[in-house]
Amino acid sequence: MMLFAVGCYFAFFATFLYLVGWVGGFDFMPTHVDKGPAMAPATAALVDIALIALFGIQHSAMARQSFKDGWTKVVSPVLERSVYLLATIAVLFILFRFWSPIEGTVWSVQNETGRMILWGMFWLGWAILFISTWLLNHFELFGLQQAWLHLRGKEAAPPRMRTPLFYKSVRHPLYTGFFIAFWATPDMTYSHLLAAVGFTAYILVGIAYEEKDLLRVFGNEYAEYRKQVGKIIPGIGKQG
Repeated sequence: MMLFAVGCYFAFFATFLYLVGWVGGFDFMPTHVDKGPAMAPATAALVDIALIALFGIQHSAMARQSFKDGWTKVVSPVLERSVYLLATIAVLFILFRFWSPIEGTVWSVQNETGRMILWGMFWLGWAILFISTWLLNHFELFGLQQAWLHLRGKEAAPPRMRTPLFYKSVRHPLYTGFFIAFWATPDMTYSHLLAAVGFTAYILVGIAYEEKDLLRVFGNEYAEYRKQVGKIIPGIGKQG
C-alpha cells in the first residue's frame, strides 16, 4: 500500500507541474491553454466547458463524505485518497489532451514592468497554493500519511481545527492561490479567460460543498471562524 501511495503522490506532483505550465501557456509545453486541437470557436467553447465541468464533478464529488462512505466499501480507506489522486490525474490528462484554444485576446500588457508584476503574481499564486498544503497536513492531503500509519499499525488522530498563517486571513488559501494563478497573466486570451472563469466558478461551488463538510466536522467552531474570516479574499465572504 505504501508503494502505491508514493507512486500516486509523485504521479500527481508531475501532473501538478504540468498544470502550472499549462495555465502559464509556456511555449515549450506540448499543450497549454492556448495550444491544442483546432475547432470552430463555438465547438471549442462547448468542449472546454465540458472539460472544466468534468474536472469539477470529479474533484468535488469524490471529496464529499457521502461519496467516501460508499467508495470505501470498494476501495480500502487507506488508499481512498491515493485513488482520488489517480482519478484527478486522469481527468487532468483528458483536459490537457482535448482542450481546444479559442482565438482572440482580451488584453495583452506590453509594458515590461507590468508584465513582470503579473508574472510575479502568477508564481505567487502557485506558491500560496503549495504552501497552503503544508500548513495543515500535506502528507494526509495527498494520501501518504494514511498509508504510513497503516504500515505502522497506527490510527490517525481525530481531526482538529487549526488556522495557521494564511488561514488567519482567508478560509481557503489553497483556492486563493488557484484564483491568483489563473487570473494573473500579461496575455489574457479568450481561451485563458474561459479557463479562468470556469475554474473560478468551480472554486466557488466547491467551497460551498466543502464548507458543509467542515461545519459537520467542526460544528460551531467553524461557524464562528466563518463569521470572522473571508472566503478567498481577506475580509470578503464572511458568513454569519
